[in-house]
Amino acid sequence: MSLTQRVPVNRLLESMPTGDRRHMLARCDLVDLAFGEVVCAADAPIAHVFFPTTSFISLIMPIDDVDSLEVGLVGDEGMFGIPLVLGVDVSPVRAVVQGPGAAFRMGADVFRRELQRSAALQRGIARYAFVQLSQLGQTAACTRFHVVEARLARWLLMTQDRAHSSTFHITHEFLALMLGVRRAGVTMAASALQRRSLIQYTRGRITVLDRSGLKSASCGCYEADRHSYERTLG
Repeated sequence: MSLTQRVPVNRLLESMPTGDRRHMLARCDLVDLAFGEVVCAADAPIAHVFFPTTSFISLIMPIDDVDSLEVGLVGDEGMFGIPLVLGVDVSPVRAVVQGPGAAFRMGADVFRRELQRSAALQRGIARYAFVQLSQLGQTAACTRFHVVEARLARWLLMTQDRAHSSTFHITHEFLALMLGVRRAGVTMAASALQRRSLIQYTRGRITVLDRSGLKSASCGCYEADRHSYERTLG
């Protein structure tokens, strides 16, 4: 998406009082994020925080030199850079752009000053941090106890929510990385969902055909995530 087009808002910023929000946005840069762009490496200093609007960012936890697992998604409901709120300037995860588009970007030092200045920002981001921690726990439980097909359905629903579209691009290799399984496992799960006419998947392009059916195929973790957000942030 070009920055010359209309950019939807970030809901976390929109929840702030008007004066605080304007003060924040005046200190942000509006940037285009490209698919696959690494906005922060694992164990690296956090140079910027990001408030996605039309983009979304995958939070990937490295397991060893080969394996890794997606532990969260950040779209227009939130932000990347939560460790800074807790007084930590290093990211435990690799933050990779999964959905290209726009985001508001702010330098880490500027963000720290804004936190000190704005009690409303502190409250809003503290509540979002709680939601993100809850969702990290939900993801850990989901990965341990639920089958790949249900986890894939959950992940597709989460991605659709942030893409604001029924169609998005993703490869089998990236899906395997996100779910922490081998490519063959993703192929089997995606084929099962496609046979049930819940999705269409061709050449890295996924279209959700039946969202209601996909919810039924998903484990309860998807609705648990949504309820956590709605209960805490409204």
